[in-house]
Amino acid sequence: MNYSHRHVLSLGCLILLLAGCVSVGAEFPTPTAAMIKNGVTTRAELLQLFGSPTQVGIEDGDQTWTWLYVRAGGLRRTLSKELHVKFNERGVVKSYSYTSSLPEEVQRDTR
Repeated sequence: MNYSHRHVLSLGCLILLLAGCVSVGAEFPTPTAAMIKNGVTTRAELLQLFGSPTQVGIEDGDQTWTWLYVRAGGLRRTLSKELHVKFNERGVVKSYSYTSSLPEEVQRDTR
């Protein structure tokens, strides 16, 4: 393989590596216990706090909303955070869960 072919191949690999850096969903604030209260917080309040959900669905007959943010890099590990909320029939939070693999949150919560 001559120099120009190797140069084009190397450049192509670099472009593919850089193209591998992607994110899915919109970054959203980290929820706190004060922000979301079971039996109190409404869908309208969640929209104001976190914006539109990434996914909507039904779980055990209850409407659910999910906010998902994933940051994937070519050579870096994939990082994510997810807020999953289940509503009662009146559109009030029934239950919720939040998970994160973002280093700043994992380190803060494991101290």
